[in-house]
Amino acid sequence: SYGRSSKGTPRASPDSSGCSGGHKGVMAQIKLTSLQILVAILAVALWYVLTTYPVFGKMLLPPFFFSNPVDVADQIFVWFATGVIWKHLWVTLIESILAFVIGSIGGVLVGFWFARQPRTAAVFDPYVKAVNALPRVVLAPIFTLWLGLGIWSKVALGFTLVFFIVFFNVYQGVREVSPTVLANARMLGASHRQLLRHVYLPSATSWVFSSLHTSVGLAFVGAVVGEYLGSARGVGYLILQAEGTFDINTVMAGILVLTAFALALDSIVGRVESRLMKWQPRAGETEKL
Repeated sequence: SYGRSSKGTPRASPDSSGCSGGHKGVMAQIKLTSLQILVAILAVALWYVLTTYPVFGKMLLPPFFFSNPVDVADQIFVWFATGVIWKHLWVTLIESILAFVIGSIGGVLVGFWFARQPRTAAVFDPYVKAVNALPRVVLAPIFTLWLGLGIWSKVALGFTLVFFIVFFNVYQGVREVSPTVLANARMLGASHRQLLRHVYLPSATSWVFSSLHTSVGLAFVGAVVGEYLGSARGVGYLILQAEGTFDINTVMAGILVLTAFALALDSIVGRVESRLMKWQPRAGETEKL
């Protein structure tokens, strides 16, 4: 609405639509987070009930096999209180982060190169598919022989999991650039560098981040599987030792700790994505336009 100043000229009243939209966005985020927390609380409560109280005279989830959330929480508290977990967790985090970063960068570069060089992609296509089809469990002992029992054999295994996910997504994202957009950019005189920056990269970015969210978990999988096959440190090593003694509390505690840190790394990827993808319209905005 418009009012009038003391001189009689129209005066625009402050537009509160931006503040209102921001407030609604914050409230929607709070509501979503609350629902997510509620789901976690209900899952833990159900786990506790089914492992503590018998149903019709029978325990549906025997604690010997499924542990108990209270005992698992006690184990996690002891780990962090005594500091036992830190050296193991640090090793696993380093292995996972290195595998994630190196695999992601390699997947982006090679995927982009193959998408821009169809002949090269056609030549190497069967070999890429053949390597991707190899079971990672078979590759793990080979990496151990080549790189030893240190962190690099685990990084190599995680790399093979992350690389191909990112590679195929980037390759597909670049290939699916709209021909109309490309034609218009070329008609306007865009150079090769400008096409790369303003057409190809934006097209591939959403595919890249979609693959990164999946790759976070796979990086941890590679590190833990590698630690299973041979290591003296790491959360996977702790879980393996606990399985040998039927210590289900330690096994579940290790799984929960790894899950928490994988979610933390995924949230970092999400924050980076939100900053780099501000140009992309949010869900529902295109329909309004």
